[in-house]
Amino acid sequence: MKLYYADHFVLPLPEGHRFPMEKYSRLRQTLMDSGVFAPDDFCVPDAVDDATLQHAHTAEYIRNVVAGTLPAAEQRRIGFPWSPEMVERSRRSAGATLAACRSALIDGCSANLAGGTHHAGKDYGSGFCVFNDAAVATLTLRAEGRVRRVAIIDCDVHQGDGTAHILGRDPDTYTLSMHGEKNFPFRKMQSRHDIDLPDGAGDAEYLPLLDDALHEIFHHFRPQLAIYLAGADPFEGDRLGRLSLSREGLAQRDEMVLAACDRHQVPVAIAMAGGYGHDIADTVAIHATTLLTAARRFKRS
Repeated sequence: MKLYYADHFVLPLPEGHRFPMEKYSRLRQTLMDSGVFAPDDFCVPDAVDDATLQHAHTAEYIRNVVAGTLPAAEQRRIGFPWSPEMVERSRRSAGATLAACRSALIDGCSANLAGGTHHAGKDYGSGFCVFNDAAVATLTLRAEGRVRRVAIIDCDVHQGDGTAHILGRDPDTYTLSMHGEKNFPFRKMQSRHDIDLPDGAGDAEYLPLLDDALHEIFHHFRPQLAIYLAGADPFEGDRLGRLSLSREGLAQRDEMVLAACDRHQVPVAIAMAGGYGHDIADTVAIHATTLLTAARRFKRS
């Protein structure tokens, strides 16, 4: 079970910036210390090139990101100051999900220890997302003839509006987004299946809705590959989430998604997506639980 990481490609963020960049290196260290993964399970992905990005994004948008010529308002919409490191990190993050998908098709499961950049649309970035890794991976694999039907199971607390912008009308992609109805983004896009949750929704409300959605995906759509955005931000202790899932509920969520993939023999690539815990240790622990759950199901000795 390969784990792709790029936490050593660090964005130079201003003091006090609210994006928890530290969580990625802490997650990798936690997994290395777990004893579950071997050193050669951890892989640095290649950076995707412009041609690969153009499967999901316009050439003009890519040029402006690379050159640092996005208008100021569009750069503010992304939420990161422009830098060459931002470009490289974004290329590597997209490359990690693409590599995880390719590995999953061989091994059954793989993961990007970052990714889940689901707010980036075809010609814009938003909400700390520059390139949409799941859309890039989906459309690249399809162009390569590796898969046709892909399910993107987005359990980040924020709607995957960028994914819907790129893939929402694609009949061969099932875009599921379970998110807070009143949370960011405030202008939602239309996914194949949007589940809008009220503020404060907890385990008892969330998990049955997910179970119904998984039944629809695996019994009717029948994907050849799943990409699972395992956001930690539905957690009751998240600063930005506004839902009330417990640690145990999030672990059940992971088990439900991964068990469905395993049961139906659908390869799955996992991306971490969001997590903004009041205590960053909670976010890291939730992400680690996702990957340890996957290892119990899929990792070969």
